[in-house]
Parts: sequence; C-alpha cells; structure tokens
Amino acid sequence: MTDLLQSFFTVAILALFAAAARPATGQATPPVLPEASPLMPSIQPILDFRTSDIKFNLQALMKVLRDRNHEDWMLAAYPDPNTGRPLIGAGFSLDVAATDHQQWDPLNPNQFLEPSSAQLWQAAGLDPEKLRQILEEFNAGLEARGTKGYRRRLRAHTLRPQITDEEATRLLRITAIQAVINARAYCRNFDRLDGPQQMALSQLAFQMGVNLEKFVEFLSELNGDSSHPDLLQPDGGGVTDAQHSKNVQNTLFDSQWARRYTVRAITVIAMFDPGYASNPRAAEAKMMVALPPPVRHRHRNSSTRRSSKANNHSARSSH
Repeated sequence: MTDLLQSFFTVAILALFAAAARPATGQATPPVLPEASPLMPSIQPILDFRTSDIKFNLQALMKVLRDRNHEDWMLAAYPDPNTGRPLIGAGFSLDVAATDHQQWDPLNPNQFLEPSSAQLWQAAGLDPEKLRQILEEFNAGLEARGTKGYRRRLRAHTLRPQITDEEATRLLRITAIQAVINARAYCRNFDRLDGPQQMALSQLAFQMGVNLEKFVEFLSELNGDSSHPDLLQPDGGGVTDAQHSKNVQNTLFDSQWARRYTVRAITVIAMFDPGYASNPRAAEAKMMVALPPPVRHRHRNSSTRRSSKANNHSARSSH
C-alpha cells in the first residue's frame, strides 16, 4: 500500500512539473533558433553583440550600406547578375549554407562567423516559413522567366515586394553585425582603431566577404606586421601612427577593387585617415587626388549598375 501511494505522488509531481513547463493559454512560445553543430556555427556572438563594443554608430554603417552607391535595396528576391543566386534587401543572400571560416592569424583570438542564410534570417526574428516561400517563388519565377526575364521586371519595378522595409532593415542589421564580428577577426588590433577606421573595415568585410583575405598586404599592414619591406621607413625603423595609417591606405590604392569601385573606395580608404573624424571632406579630397577618376559609360542603365555590384554580392554569397 505504501509503495502504491509513493508511486501515485511521484506521478502527480511529474504532471505538475510538465504543466508548469508548458506556456499558458495565449502565451507565445519562445522562438527556437537552430542549434550549432560542426557544420552550423553558433550565432550567439551576433545575439550577444552590444553597440558599446564598437566606436562608431551601427545605424550610420547601415545607412551607408543601404545607399545605392554601395548596395541595392530590394524588397523582392532577385538573381545575382553573376551567379543567379537569390538576393534580397541590401544584397542579403537567401540560400547560403554555413561555412567553416578558419582563423588564419594565430595572434588573433577572435573567430570568423559564417552562418547559413536560414540562421541569419531567424536571428533577425523573421519567420522561417516565409524564407521557404520566398525561395519557392523565386525558383518558380526563375524557371518560368529566366534571369533575363527577372532583370526586365527588375528594371520595370514590377516585382511584388516579399518583405517589408522594416524586415529588410532587420536583415541588414544582422548582417552588419556579422561584418563587425568578422572585421574584428581580420584585425587583431580592432579595438585600437578609431571609429571611422572600424567602420571602414566593417564595410570591407560586409562587401567582400572571404575575398578580403586576398588583400594580403592590406591585412599585414593593418595588423602591424613587418613582412613587407616596401612599407617600412627608409631607415628600417618603426612607423608612426600617422605613417601606419597612410601605409594602410597605400595598400588599397592599387587594388582592382579601388579601380573598379572608385566612388566607394574614396570614402572607405579616406576613413583610415586619423583626421577623418574631424574633417571628412579633407580626407576624401586627398583620396580623390590619389585615386584615378572613375570610368564613365554612356547609356549606363540600372541593369548595368546592378551588374557592377555583382562581385561583392557573390563574395558574401560564398562567404
């Protein structure tokens, strides 16, 4: 009899705990984010991000990235001009798998973060089912009309919006934070950079993705390495902070990126000038003298403008 009573009370207590664990009627169930695995990195660093961790205004970075001189702003999925893969908002890639981006600098404890599109989508608080529907509609439209048909509708502004402006902004915020995290992984002295320098590096991380690793001289000089003798002072001694910043700028001047995206490059490279915060126009004026004028094309339409942005979209798509 005693054993029967004990069993009864045990079952009753377990039932009470189970009831307490269930959300009350009308209470929303907390969103469940994908768990990390060896093939799916944790997005916790994005969720833990604080604006006090950086020296610039995150909203200012988002405003720059939303500017059409830097990124497109589309509320419907559209194909990347080079890869055909779907983009939305400020070039947010909709179908990218998580990537293991290894930290190549043994002196930098910060890790790169390359989660999947689905993880970033959910981190922005958006419905996973909506992402599935957008991809389904995009693939059906691409099969029916082809890339050229999509571009015609893009030029005619006849694509039906699939997300709101507010949702696109939330996606942009998440990817901007990801860019800051990766900028810190590229630069072991990130916290010593001033606000404009941190923002410039974050822009490069956002626009180039893993292709930024190809800027070997830039990253070496940025990190204070002395593996490039041509960047040292004539007497072989160390460089001042002002000379260091100038050397960082010099490594970007002759890049294909600077020649192809001159307007964007002038702004970004100028931000590495220590005097940028006090006089942005003066810093940019110096860059305009140093960089060749942009090539002007006649009859340049919106499709061509989108194509000129394809490489940075593709870089982020491939992480």
